[in-house]
Amino acid sequence: MGGIFGAVSKTDCVMDVFFGTDYHSHLGTRRGGMAMYTGKGFERAIHNIENSPFRTKFERDILEMNGCMGIGCISDNEPQPLIVRSHLGSYAITTVGRINNEKELLEQAFKNGMSHFLEMSGERINATELVASLINQKDTLEEGIRYAQDMIDGSMTLLLLTQDGLYAARDRMGRTPMILGQKEGAFCASFESFAFLNLGYRPERELGAGEIVFITPDGVTVKMPPHKKKKVCAFLWTYYGYPTSCYEGVDVEQMRYRCGEILAKDDIEVNIDSVAGVPDSGVAHAIGYANQSGIPFARPFIKYTPTWPRSFMPPKQSMRNQIAHMKLIPVDSLIRDKKLLFIDDSIVRGTQMRETVEFLYESGAKEVHIRSACPPIMYGCKYLNFSRSTSEMDLITRRTIAELEGTEDVSEETVQQYSDFSCPKYHQMIEKICEKLNFTSLRYQSLQGMLDSIGIDPEDVCTYCWNGKE
Repeated sequence: MGGIFGAVSKTDCVMDVFFGTDYHSHLGTRRGGMAMYTGKGFERAIHNIENSPFRTKFERDILEMNGCMGIGCISDNEPQPLIVRSHLGSYAITTVGRINNEKELLEQAFKNGMSHFLEMSGERINATELVASLINQKDTLEEGIRYAQDMIDGSMTLLLLTQDGLYAARDRMGRTPMILGQKEGAFCASFESFAFLNLGYRPERELGAGEIVFITPDGVTVKMPPHKKKKVCAFLWTYYGYPTSCYEGVDVEQMRYRCGEILAKDDIEVNIDSVAGVPDSGVAHAIGYANQSGIPFARPFIKYTPTWPRSFMPPKQSMRNQIAHMKLIPVDSLIRDKKLLFIDDSIVRGTQMRETVEFLYESGAKEVHIRSACPPIMYGCKYLNFSRSTSEMDLITRRTIAELEGTEDVSEETVQQYSDFSCPKYHQMIEKICEKLNFTSLRYQSLQGMLDSIGIDPEDVCTYCWNGKE
């Protein structure tokens, strides 16, 4: 995934950009970057943050930086922001999104006279540089931004800083957020709504799907109006959004409470001693479940946060599994001889959950019941880079379906049957997953229950991961 933040001010705003970007650290894992416009030109710093927090890597840089306009990013992939010089002028750019048709866009770029790309990330070109190359094909920056978004199969939200001000653009279907904040003499644009609150900004408004605005210290000008249709990623609320985030007017923490409450209302047969959440994003769902059911909330294991990063950060699955295990410390008296129910935000591959349950049994648990705060994930996301799955067979659901059907070559019609709660194949799949992962019982939130807990128009929510519908 990744997060971006930008600010324009009548006074120096290096610290605003620094702290605003740092507040996005939960979204990215590999690179952090800042770019400031000094009045004479751009200055930039990029660091590897795989083994050290953004804040510690940039503490020296911010002492040397200055400027009244700047952007920053936490990136899961390529180094950014980039400084670009083109016929449209010089600018700094940072992006959050996914490009599925990279090969086709590259071929078109070379055909149109683009001779090379400079910013390489391993063997791949830098996606942000590719976006800049698309923007530069038009006569104005706003036309170029819209052109890039229209040409990209996937999603693309971006900030583009010029010597005159800051462009902020939300991806054309609004899958990822972009929120504006304001304080005296300054405006900011942020992926996360909470990132600017402690900096003195007050929330102004969210950009609409595909909307492009130009921001100066004096105000915000709409350059391209929003589209009417939008498809906001549901995982913003259930999984990768920070608890203090708010999207489309819906607080993440409150949504998770409601989600847990709905799970509890539908869960009338289980006999347990306590309810717990798999840290961190499962905790609020568990609180909602406990509040609704009257069953005590407990923390049978505690995450050791001082040194261990989030478990999805390392590129290797084996390393992610090891970190997920190492950071959880058991509380013996809350586990031994207890019947426990754990809620996780989702079950993707199932590997970490299986190892967590084995860990609980080894620690003396009598029963371990698992609940998922979202429906079974049936499709790998093709719009956002928040999962490193390279194949849909990475998903525990797809592997289980292949076992039940005796082949990996399963028709779309059959997959739809397994995703339908009212179909016997769905319950057969859930029972098989429960058996494979050694749970005492397993239940998933229904798609309707998840949508009800979000509470906005269901037509505005992307549910592709669960039902394959765009």
